[in-house]
Amino acid sequence: MARAVLRPRTALRLRSTSHSSTKKSRPRPTKSRSRGPKSDRSSTAPGERRKLPFVVRLLVMLVAFAAMVAFAAALARLTLQPSPASEALTHSNLRPGRSLRAYLDQPELRDAVRQIGGNLLLGIPFGVLLPVLVPGARGILRVLLLTAAVMLMVELVQGALITGRAFDIDDVILNTTGALIGYLLLGRRLSRAVHPRERRRKA
Repeated sequence: MARAVLRPRTALRLRSTSHSSTKKSRPRPTKSRSRGPKSDRSSTAPGERRKLPFVVRLLVMLVAFAAMVAFAAALARLTLQPSPASEALTHSNLRPGRSLRAYLDQPELRDAVRQIGGNLLLGIPFGVLLPVLVPGARGILRVLLLTAAVMLMVELVQGALITGRAFDIDDVILNTTGALIGYLLLGRRLSRAVHPRERRRKA
């Protein structure tokens, strides 16, 4: 009789253990928390730059426009002002490098630095301000072409209409080089910050 009584207890234990093991082996469903619109704002695509606020971009463009107007006035005063005293000393130069050699052959280094450095400085504002004011002018070739065209017009006006001034192709080259320096140092970064390009997402 003792053996017959013990058998159902062991069967009950086996059933209870198997039932509990099945409960433990069942994986619990994980709840996915949806953060909602906040996660979309915080997550940005890799390589995509955040746009500056509209007010900041507007202020930068206004400052750039005022700087361009001031630079144009200074450029006109420096290049289009008659100089009758130097009329006998001026001569046109159509050969690239001729005036540069004359600048470097001067006895004092200060005069050469003033001539070459002054022409370089005249071109730097073009490389900085043009891409900010005109988004379509962004790019090295476009900045160089626009600067060369403007400076070429200035030199033509100097040689044809201004007393004591002459056309010099080396001035155009130095001005364009200055624009390249300004674009590489600051103009490219400013234009990308003010006018960021929207990248197309692949479907």
